[in-house]
Amino acid sequence: MRAYNFNAGPAAIPLEVLERAQKELVNFNNTGMSVMELSHRSKDYEDVHNRANALLRELLGIPDSYEVLFLQGGASLQFSMIPMNFLKENETAHYILTGSWSEKALKEAKALGETRIIASSKDSNYSHIPTDYSLDGIEDGAYLHITSNNTIYGTQWQDYPTSPIPLIADMSSDILCKEIDVEKFSMIYAGAQKNLGPSGVTVVIAKKDFLARAQSNVPTILKYSTHADNKSLYNTPPTFAIYMLSLVLEWAKAQGGIKAIQKNNEEKAGYIYAAIDDSEGFYKAHATQDSRSLMNITFTLPNEELTKKFLAEAKERHFIGLAGHRSVGGCRASTYNAVPKEACMALAEFMNEFRNQNK
Repeated sequence: MRAYNFNAGPAAIPLEVLERAQKELVNFNNTGMSVMELSHRSKDYEDVHNRANALLRELLGIPDSYEVLFLQGGASLQFSMIPMNFLKENETAHYILTGSWSEKALKEAKALGETRIIASSKDSNYSHIPTDYSLDGIEDGAYLHITSNNTIYGTQWQDYPTSPIPLIADMSSDILCKEIDVEKFSMIYAGAQKNLGPSGVTVVIAKKDFLARAQSNVPTILKYSTHADNKSLYNTPPTFAIYMLSLVLEWAKAQGGIKAIQKNNEEKAGYIYAAIDDSEGFYKAHATQDSRSLMNITFTLPNEELTKKFLAEAKERHFIGLAGHRSVGGCRASTYNAVPKEACMALAEFMNEFRNQNK
């Protein structure tokens, strides 16, 4: 039996994708080799690479005025690459803090230039997305950086800022989960290991004219232009991770695209949030109602003893990855695209049963 995988990342991958990869593992496209063995300069791999690019553009509606890059180093490397390329002397990079990952992004930018915190919800242990901030006076800034979804705290931006300067978003944990207007952003970046496939590749979507503004005094491998000019083939890319990305994107298209995926995600999260909201306080959501994430549902139980009991019984029923992060405690269910609706329904049913037996 397959586990009910609610891990926060690396996370669930569609079963159909895993089965296809298994089938093709030792003989991809009749080459007599695994895709892991192909030269990244070969026609067979080039087709995989280009297919992943084309599918991502189709699914997200990415215009031709944007580059799509496949990079390495995870989103964490982007925390440094962005200020290296775009934070010039006498400019300020602006950040809105909504969790640990935005804090880490800010830390890297601070090491490279001037930064400013526009807003933060840290004083409430990041239980909500800030709304009481002003973007007046930042017109000369280098960029505004946000983290669209916060895995640890279970919060998600519902409406993105309308920024007078380039808007950059770390969408590692919610890319492809709902419709977005790509043109609202100068750059979007995302590690693959939540909704796009296995860890190992990071997707960057960036306006070409924004990339043209980058500084020149950056090491070659850390220049976005290096990867854009070489179609993400400047050095050996993570070929197997990109192959898996292409399969996940094919799967997403077969589900009906972003609209269908968003509808499914709303239903999935709805089952679990209903179990929380209808529990008469037995379960308490960490995120405020207006900031709740579709991807990471965080909640606590009345005490530590019950929490341990809940997690132990959940594991016996093959629910995996439900322990909350130490920053919040309690529990967390990550309901990424590949988590089946049946898993979310089963979890909600178990939550109701556990409450009735332990209230």
